[in-house]
Amino acid sequence: MHSDPVADYLTRLRNAAGAGHASVEMNATRLLVSLSQLLLAEGYIRSFEVLEDRENPKRGHRRLRVNLKYDVEGYPVIRKIKRVSRPGLRVYFGSRNLPRVLNGAGVAVVSTNKGLLTDREARKRNVGGELLCTLY
Repeated sequence: MHSDPVADYLTRLRNAAGAGHASVEMNATRLLVSLSQLLLAEGYIRSFEVLEDRENPKRGHRRLRVNLKYDVEGYPVIRKIKRVSRPGLRVYFGSRNLPRVLNGAGVAVVSTNKGLLTDREARKRNVGGELLCTLY
């Protein structure tokens, strides 16, 4: 049991990219699948898939496999990834106060009542929420 599955997800991505791995696996949750969909749409990962547990399919355990993306020189597309809000200190922003990562070149992931959104999409929809992480 992890007390902060988002931090675990980000750390696994960071470590796997630093080590040059093609993919990384972890337990699948709806939040992590949604975060993976957002990273895929923004072009930070190559793909992801949700795998059923082969040993015990009835238990409902699922695994999330994220395939990392590298540029033509072999460097990871995710250069920096940082957890902002955490269980001990939640960080909330209104739609007008959302930070711009690298003046718009990066992405801030915001958990809103409309689901996980990028900072640009949250500004466009005029919704604020909990700032989960920033990456570029």
